[in-house]
Amino acid sequence: MTKAELVEAVAKSASLTKAAAEKAVGAFISTVSGALKKGDRVTLVGFGSFEVAQRKARTGRNPQTGKEIKIAAAKVPKFRPGKALKDAVAKKK
Repeated sequence: MTKAELVEAVAKSASLTKAAAEKAVGAFISTVSGALKKGDRVTLVGFGSFEVAQRKARTGRNPQTGKEIKIAAAKVPKFRPGKALKDAVAKKK
C-alpha cells in the first residue's frame, strides 16, 4: 500500500475529504518521526511500538570486490508489532 492509497483508505474509512486525510496522515508521520528523532518511544496499544535502536559498528564485505569495508555505527528506527496486530495478521480466513 502506498501513501496515496493509505490516504484514500483513511478518507473513506473516516468519512473525510482526501485533503483532510492527507493532512492527518502527514501529521502522524511527522509526529512519529519527530518523537523518534528526540529518542522517544511511540506506543500505539494493540498496534505496536516505534523506537530507535543503536546498531554497532561492524566489518562487512563489498559484494563486487570481496574487499572488507568498515560499516559505521548508526541509530535506526525499529517497529515492534503489538499482540492485536500479530493476531490480526495471523488469523486464517
